[in-house]
Amino acid sequence: MSAGEWAGRSLGERRVGYTERDAILYALSVGARADQLDLVFEDRLRVLPTFGLTLAQWAPDVLAAAGAFDTRSVHASQRIEVHGPLPRSGELLLAARVGAVWDKGSAAIFEIEVRSEQFTAVWTIFAPGQGGFGGERGPARPAAVERGEPRRAALRIAENQAALYRLTGDRHRIHIDPEASALIGQPRPILQGLCTLAAATLPLADLLGAHPAELSRLEGRFSAPVLPGDELEVRSWADGAFQVLRGETVAIADASVAFG
Repeated sequence: MSAGEWAGRSLGERRVGYTERDAILYALSVGARADQLDLVFEDRLRVLPTFGLTLAQWAPDVLAAAGAFDTRSVHASQRIEVHGPLPRSGELLLAARVGAVWDKGSAAIFEIEVRSEQFTAVWTIFAPGQGGFGGERGPARPAAVERGEPRRAALRIAENQAALYRLTGDRHRIHIDPEASALIGQPRPILQGLCTLAAATLPLADLLGAHPAELSRLEGRFSAPVLPGDELEVRSWADGAFQVLRGETVAIADASVAFG
């Protein structure tokens, strides 16, 4: 089956359950502090909306297992729109489908959409070797916009953050095993892109005068790896655009966020 033939196909439904403990573990794994009691204490718990992405991770895994793309493929970008708060515990009914599949010539780009009552999320997967099927190339990257001086915040990645985040569901070896990360040219295990993206929402909420559990929209492109122990910088503009930088390298690009 060519990559283009996957467009529009259902990936099925799943009912996924979780507990307050799972939601708290997730908050800690993306950098919530112990004094942020409404993120880490069950008596006051507000669940971070990005936790829903861990509950929906099965969808791209289903497409990979079906042979649509191989281990060379990478998670290129992510977006989520929040329709309502996640309950402190319980079950969500998630329905997944393949959206558009774009033909980039030497590669294909798959969009994988997961819908629930609480959120809609879209994974974009860059799949080398799957292009050339005669499909549309898809939209071009947005043109750079001059926005002026940003507000800035530090984002420190803990040494154990990748190891902790993998307990929420992303068990890929490149995030824990130095031998696996060496195979992709990294000196040591790298941080999960979704962890970096979700972790950025904590300082972004502070910069924008919001609560991180009030996230309503988030998107970003993963443009460079982040390592546990890194000191990152978040740059934010008034229109919700932001970047995450590792030194002078942009690690999350073409990103935007909204709260409330």
